[in-house]
Amino acid sequence: MIRIILNGKKADDIDIKNAIHILRDEGIEIEVRVTWEYGDAIRFVQEAANEHVKTVIAAGGDGTLNEVVNGLMSVAYDKRPNLAIIPMGTANDFALSCNISEFPLEALRLAVEAKSTPIDIVQANDRYFINVATGGIGAEITAQTPSELKNFLGGGAYTLSAVLKALNFTKNSGKLVGEGIDVSGNYIAAAICNGRQAGGGQILAPNAYINDGVFDIVIILEFPLTAIAQVLSEILQDGDGEYIKRFQSNKVISYPDNQRHLNLDGEPYNIKDVTFEIIPNAINIKLPKNCPLVKY
Repeated sequence: MIRIILNGKKADDIDIKNAIHILRDEGIEIEVRVTWEYGDAIRFVQEAANEHVKTVIAAGGDGTLNEVVNGLMSVAYDKRPNLAIIPMGTANDFALSCNISEFPLEALRLAVEAKSTPIDIVQANDRYFINVATGGIGAEITAQTPSELKNFLGGGAYTLSAVLKALNFTKNSGKLVGEGIDVSGNYIAAAICNGRQAGGGQILAPNAYINDGVFDIVIILEFPLTAIAQVLSEILQDGDGEYIKRFQSNKVISYPDNQRHLNLDGEPYNIKDVTFEIIPNAINIKLPKNCPLVKY
């Protein structure tokens, strides 16, 4: 039994309908649940677990995936279904970085045929995320980019918004503490990365893996606008630079000076102090062979 949790905005998508009909004709038992509002996906996952469904598929964007992951983490480990993904959002950062096809039929076949792989999830206070948490400019971009601009430009909307935002950025201040980590002062943006990319294909942590028991931390310190070229260069490099700082950890605590916007896999989260902690091998997911985010 496979259950698709489909974002309601995609309920009329002809490609997903055709893919489901094709696999049903091949004898695969597939049920569909369509979301209407936040909380539906979590409830659908819990229902699937209680009904012993083997695999739940998040069919939507990164936000839908995040809600399904939070649903899975609300279920006892021995009852959690496998996770699969049909990427149908604007950015699809996690799915595409895993090389999951954007064609629904191919993604659905992967969900049916692939073996499951255990991967880590990151807990942020009482919430969870599978890909990336951002603060500072990154969170504001996702919260403030108009849906019309996202639909028109796709992932490029985030890049455009980032450039516009950087021209009038507001610095943040706070402290990040963990084993071997004690960073304080002004910063422009920060990211806790289980996966590698966010914001429509922007690579933040090129060496991150989703099954290595740690997350990657990227901090962009306050910089003058004259140093934008240097900052962009440092983002593409490994290791520390003058303005880009990188760490790895399995647990850190963030103490911002003021309550701020966070973004967890595309979902806004307004909070002050946050404890980020890796949960190793938390869920089992259907991935392509030789997935670049899996450490073999």
